[in-house]
Amino acid sequence: MISAFFVMLAVIYAFRYFYKQAHMEEEVVTTEEMIQVPPLSGVADQFSDLPITEEFLDVNQYSRPGIALSTNPEYVVIHYTANPGSTAEQNRNYFENLKDTGETYASAQFVIGLEGEIIQCVPCNEMAYCSNSLNDRCISIEMCHSDDTGNFNDATYNNCVYLVAQLMNYYHLDMDHLIRHYDVTGKNCPKYFVEHEDRWEVFKDFVQQYREKYENGEK
Repeated sequence: MISAFFVMLAVIYAFRYFYKQAHMEEEVVTTEEMIQVPPLSGVADQFSDLPITEEFLDVNQYSRPGIALSTNPEYVVIHYTANPGSTAEQNRNYFENLKDTGETYASAQFVIGLEGEIIQCVPCNEMAYCSNSLNDRCISIEMCHSDDTGNFNDATYNNCVYLVAQLMNYYHLDMDHLIRHYDVTGKNCPKYFVEHEDRWEVFKDFVQQYREKYENGEK
């Protein structure tokens, strides 16, 4: 029993450490800069063909400051969680718990899990702490992954393609506004798409294909 307790503690602290290391450069705002929360902007109704669950974070200084984007979203930014094997729900709960721990500033509008489940943590018209200088102009998507390579399984990958395609159509974004965290800060995130540039190009090609399908009324 005692050994199991210490193993559990080790897992919790490891989760916090790796996420903090991967997202430690975020630009933040003070409590004084927080404004009244704008109307919720969820996408579950618009994109009903995707398994999206809206689990919005409580408004707080560390993960959901309640600040409206400075404009309609101009970029979609792709990330990886840097926590191999963690679920979408675990990552969402980590963001939520930051209001109590105050250990860092981190969040994302969406997290896509290992089974393709999509959790929306922050409304699309609000700032999340994920993409540094673009925080107030972008939608950030965290992708879960199974191992240290950072590669994504089919369920996570495919639903990210579908979500990104629909978001970019909805906000009328050009394809050059689909970027990686790496393209903002030089951080090795999402690891697999940074270390395999060709696979990033393939991902973007798939997004473009599905943008055209959705525009033509195909599913």
